[in-house]
Amino acid sequence: MSEELGEREKEVLRAVVQEYISTGGPVGSQQLARRPGFEVSSATMRNVLADLEELGFLEKPHTSAGRVPTDAGYRFYVDTLVKLKDPTPRDRELIHAGLFHDANLEEVLGDASRLLHSLTRHAGVVVTPRPESAVFRRIEFVRLREDRVLAILVGQSGQVHNKAITVDFPITSDELMRASNYLSELLHEVPLEEARERIRSEMDQEQALYNAMTAKALKLGAAATDLPTTERVLIQGTNSFLEQPEFADVERMRALFKTLDEKHRLLSLLDQVQRANEMQIFIGAESDFSAAGDVSVIASPYGNQEQVLGTVGVIGPTRMDYRRVIPLVNFTAQVLSRVLEKV
Repeated sequence: MSEELGEREKEVLRAVVQEYISTGGPVGSQQLARRPGFEVSSATMRNVLADLEELGFLEKPHTSAGRVPTDAGYRFYVDTLVKLKDPTPRDRELIHAGLFHDANLEEVLGDASRLLHSLTRHAGVVVTPRPESAVFRRIEFVRLREDRVLAILVGQSGQVHNKAITVDFPITSDELMRASNYLSELLHEVPLEEARERIRSEMDQEQALYNAMTAKALKLGAAATDLPTTERVLIQGTNSFLEQPEFADVERMRALFKTLDEKHRLLSLLDQVQRANEMQIFIGAESDFSAAGDVSVIASPYGNQEQVLGTVGVIGPTRMDYRRVIPLVNFTAQVLSRVLEKV
């Protein structure tokens, strides 16, 4: 379909998209004809707009109104016409300062979500790493009460998983420390999923039965590494949709917030980004994420040199400023990946 567009049609489509992003209102021929760079009559502009509508790039929300981009129009704009704006020095400074600080991985990921919301005024989203993707660094045990122990698992990439364990056997504080040292050495630099297998293997060996301390340590390790296998979604700024005229309709807003609450649908969409290992842009009906429509998702993977760990991105109206948002998401993912290398 792109081969059917001449340079004038492309420039008009770019102008319609940018004008609609800026104003939120349908764009008319007279409005475009007054823009610098278009030395054509309103009649000629109407003909061009009619051609773009016939090709499926524009539509009329009302009979007498101007035109607005369709999902196909936004897609052609993003793939072919958009001129991206590099993040400003101020934006880069805010992202660096917001992510490079002394905090655990969970806090850094939450900060990334808040930063993207603050910079774009859309909802910022981060998918945390799957617990099973963590490479084991060390484990610590803290007594909560006589029969309860807090296990703290720390991964090589800074992932921290806390789990309260009920123990049905007596264990002293000294034994907890020895169990921590034993398991940290046994599982050092082992992926969490493999760590569970290694513990089970050790428990199956007969010598574990003759060493009470080892048996206790392995029981603690088995309970501590029995973690959920799914990642979590962190979202900040969903109320930003309330500021958009497209979502003034109560039913549309209710449908959108219902979808945002169904995290498995968003996870399914963002898993595609991790599998592709590159930025993905989902516009409107291209995904089944939003039954309400008029929603775009821009997301990029983050990780360390060994693997992709998660996804960071923005959820907003299809009428978002792609020129600014795409580079901000990309830069945030790059900085987040560098942060993980230093953890």
